[in-house]
Amino acid sequence: MILDDAVAPLLTALTRMQAAQRHLHPIHLEQLKEKVRETEAPLQAAFVEFSGNGTAIAEGVRTSMELTLKAMAAFGEVPSDPQGIFLAYRALRYTPYALETLYPAAAVSASVSDFFLEDFRRDDAEFRQRLGATTLESGVLHVENERGSKGGYSVYIPEYYDPGMRYPVVVALHGGAGHGRAFLWTWLKEARSRGLILISPTAWGDTWDLMGPDIDSENLDAILAATRARWSIDETSMLLTGMSDGGTFTYVSGLRAASPFTHLAPISASFHPMMLELIDTPNIAGRRIYLTHGTHDWMFDVEVAHTARDVLGGLGADIVFREIPDLAHTYPRDENPRILDWFLKD
Repeated sequence: MILDDAVAPLLTALTRMQAAQRHLHPIHLEQLKEKVRETEAPLQAAFVEFSGNGTAIAEGVRTSMELTLKAMAAFGEVPSDPQGIFLAYRALRYTPYALETLYPAAAVSASVSDFFLEDFRRDDAEFRQRLGATTLESGVLHVENERGSKGGYSVYIPEYYDPGMRYPVVVALHGGAGHGRAFLWTWLKEARSRGLILISPTAWGDTWDLMGPDIDSENLDAILAATRARWSIDETSMLLTGMSDGGTFTYVSGLRAASPFTHLAPISASFHPMMLELIDTPNIAGRRIYLTHGTHDWMFDVEVAHTARDVLGGLGADIVFREIPDLAHTYPRDENPRILDWFLKD
């Protein structure tokens, strides 16, 4: 079996897994499990047939297949009870590492490359040619950010990086008990398509430091300093965004007086006006904030987002508020293009 034939069922399965993550809600679990199950047999058959050719890329594809099958098997065993939703989150944690091991195949497979691009880039021949210019200074890099480690970060530098240009920066913060190496893949397709430097740090603790000494903001500052020293960034276009606890920390870190970020995009985040007392001289007036929350968020009720909108807007923040009717407490990948259109419009 040739590479492109092998990856076809893998890409279908990964697309279905990402759709399941997007629509994850306790009442939808059985439907989502059935949708995922439909793609399992073709992927299993491809995994058995595809032996690869011994290259690192082929082995990466096989590993991606194996991880995706593990995710599907674990997801299929999730019970339809109150604990099922947490087991579903756990099962889906295989998926970003399946994406990580698949990504090198984008250099040799048009279908894999397309999978990691937004639709508007897929027919752009000139852009495709630029993607072939990967160097040691570009692509996906990890800095002290092995799975299970704390305080490191993963970074994506566009393959077509030009040191003579300045690049907007997106810093994306994982949710509680998450990891930056996994969360990087939530934004990679858009960063690759639009020419962004993407940084995905890992918190020092199990989650971001929301109440104690703010060691995580210090770490973000150090990571940005290291990035600035190595690559050319546009300090007038700096977005801090995050999911759940990462979204809450987007408020905590992004509103501090020393924050370098020009735009904030908290997603499915908690918020309480008392948080503002923890931030020294918050620069709220005129701050550009894109606030996203699901109507059916079962962890942080949407009223929390309404409070954030009203309090921060009342203090002069420039707020865009997006309440998504079919979203629960999960990451809305389909919102990324809207956030970036807002971020990059000036």
